[in-house]
Amino acid sequence: PLSEQTEVRARLITLSGLLRDQLQELARSMTFAYANNPAGNVYPRLSGAVEAFINALHRQIADIDQAAQRNSPLVSLEDLPSTSRTLQIGMDLWPQVVAELDYLLHRRIQGFDRKWRFVWGFVCVVLVGVIYLFISFYLAVMRTVQVLAGASQQLATGQLDQLIVLDNTDELGQVVRSFNHVAAALFKANQDITELNRRLEAENLRMGAELAVTRRLQEMILPKEPELQTIQGLEIASFMQPATEVGGDYYDVLQEGGLIKIAMGDVTGHGLESGVLMIMVQTSVRTLLTHRETDPVRFFTTLNRTIYENVQRMQSDKNLTLVLLDYEDGWLRISGQHEELVVVRADGRVERIDTIDLGFPIGLEQDITPFIAQAELRLDSGDVVALYTDGVTEAENAARQLYGLERLCEQIRRHCQGSARDIREAIIDDVRHHIGQHIVYDDITLLIMKQQ
Repeated sequence: PLSEQTEVRARLITLSGLLRDQLQELARSMTFAYANNPAGNVYPRLSGAVEAFINALHRQIADIDQAAQRNSPLVSLEDLPSTSRTLQIGMDLWPQVVAELDYLLHRRIQGFDRKWRFVWGFVCVVLVGVIYLFISFYLAVMRTVQVLAGASQQLATGQLDQLIVLDNTDELGQVVRSFNHVAAALFKANQDITELNRRLEAENLRMGAELAVTRRLQEMILPKEPELQTIQGLEIASFMQPATEVGGDYYDVLQEGGLIKIAMGDVTGHGLESGVLMIMVQTSVRTLLTHRETDPVRFFTTLNRTIYENVQRMQSDKNLTLVLLDYEDGWLRISGQHEELVVVRADGRVERIDTIDLGFPIGLEQDITPFIAQAELRLDSGDVVALYTDGVTEAENAARQLYGLERLCEQIRRHCQGSARDIREAIIDDVRHHIGQHIVYDDITLLIMKQQ
């Protein structure tokens, strides 16, 4: 729903702002640490790693901003390439910080050790006090190192809520506090990502249920085998396999008061919108047939106007190719634009009928009247007619080779002496053999008609 998408985008924008605030705090903290390092050795050792971490956070923020501006909701923030990279750079940076802190601490210990020897040489009377101070400081340093080591291990295992407790107010304490801010920001970001993923998962489940309902509706309105057997003079066999949960292919065989209308269409794309448009077309075709509209110009004009208005209301860019066949006593009257019709005569001759000049895509323009035309075809006993979508001819194998129209024609010609069902099975088996284990990118629909 739009409200949930808006909420997700708002959370993404909030997350982006938090990361920007932490970046500014990190920059201020590191500047302070560099300025308060008398030896000047913190900057050359940490600046490169810190800059890489800051750049990674900038890319993360840019990806989050881009995700928030997209029309479609993000499936998972973990899919963003910058997310894993930012976390990895942060994990890589932390051991460098620990090593630098350890180095500075050891340098400080060495300094105190020199002072201790100086005091021992000049003032023996204060030896006990110096030893006491040194031991106390050393123990404090060791506790700090232990805290840093433990925190670094926890951070490396993803426990970003573990902060380092260090009361020092010098550059070491400032560096630790600056990275505590970053760790806190990362922990908050991880919590937000987890929550967003939970919401997205719930949304995906809901969308999956809606797609399942739409696909079931598609299957319910497809012609059933008993209906096909009632068509006098034609033996008909059909096949449809959507590429996703909801397909965009459309075929139908309708009979109304002696009028027989056979349809084959292909909606652009597939998914929920394509499936809904396919159902609209089926309902419109049946309605016009029920009203016994036989003129192809009026039929397509009314159908196109209905679909066009609905597409505009949906604010969609979907349209479809559609061919309609009227069958009567061995004659086929063909109108509409779709893939070529394949006709294989009983003696094996192959004819291909181009429909490019018989119509226009449905739902693309408001008025397609000037483009509508009609062709006639005489069928004799044993002749075979094949209707199909481009999911058949453009099926790819692992080598990205298309199945092709020539191969389809050859399969029909080779098996034209069999029944319509035999021809359908032979073609589908050959298409599946061609595809192999390759991905099916488009819906596959086939309708075989054989004149009795």
